[in-house]
Amino acid sequence: MRKLKDYLMIGVKGACMGAADVIPGVSGGTIAFIMGIYDEFVGSIAKIDAKAVRMLMHGHFRDFWKHINGGFLLSLCAGICTSVVLLAGLMQMLLSDYPIQTWAFFFGLIVASSLFILRGISGWKLREGAFLAFGIILGVTVCTLSPVNTPDALWFIFLSGALAICAMVLPGISGSFILLILGKYQYIMGTISSFVGNIGALWGASGASSAIFWESFLVLTVFLVGVVVGILGFSKFLHWLLARWHKETLIVLAGFIVGSLVKVWPWSNMEAIVCSQFPEAAELGEAALAEFEPMVQMHIGSAIIFALIGFCLVSGIEVAGKVIAGKNKA
Repeated sequence: MRKLKDYLMIGVKGACMGAADVIPGVSGGTIAFIMGIYDEFVGSIAKIDAKAVRMLMHGHFRDFWKHINGGFLLSLCAGICTSVVLLAGLMQMLLSDYPIQTWAFFFGLIVASSLFILRGISGWKLREGAFLAFGIILGVTVCTLSPVNTPDALWFIFLSGALAICAMVLPGISGSFILLILGKYQYIMGTISSFVGNIGALWGASGASSAIFWESFLVLTVFLVGVVVGILGFSKFLHWLLARWHKETLIVLAGFIVGSLVKVWPWSNMEAIVCSQFPEAAELGEAALAEFEPMVQMHIGSAIIFALIGFCLVSGIEVAGKVIAGKNKA
């Protein structure tokens, strides 16, 4: 029987998972593994099944809560949501004001994550190499063929939430990384920041702030509905896939991450870089942005430093995970 302090500690662990999932390249699933709650996390999600729905429909709320390990999930989700809300504004600011350094940090994170997955795969043969090549080609294709600006329509927000949550239950890939590939990372972070910043609109603020609040609320609601659908549906499929073709799935996943690095290259979005260094350029329109590009500082040195910091961060997390796993076995 867990006590209040136990649930508070679960909330803290959830906050660590949320912080990881805000950063592309650091998996909340990996953090759950390091914290020793991964099996309970995945197992509790799996318990949200037809049996749980029948309990809920028949009014057996106590049995339903016990069946899905409700106290654990509530504490964990509260921690995750709190962390995401607090960090969303920070990430939005960093991407706006320091795009090169931030994207370089993400680049280092993702390189380390892909290497971690590949290191865990043994018995490499021509077949495994083919799967890796397929994953890389798939990643490059998805990132280069997808439009620069994906739609902000609610159906796409729903789809983004459903796909992003699937990554959260897999050690090695983060939900934010999926949002990054879908072109919705900055949009969702900005929406969360806008939602929190305009909560005061409900207590007599301006009509414009109130409209922004309710617009953000609608977008986040649709996104969360997608998250629920994804975690109840797609995540089960992913676990089935890993159970049947574990090695092949991980290889393709690692290849996809490697191929997707073209999306995270620090200098791939020159428009954002120009606007961060020359704010006045944003008001002149896209046609005038090209005039500022020759004056842009590339910050290669700081980009290398931040990429190395990102790489070392993931490497440190993985080493900590192995140490903790070794102690648990002992």
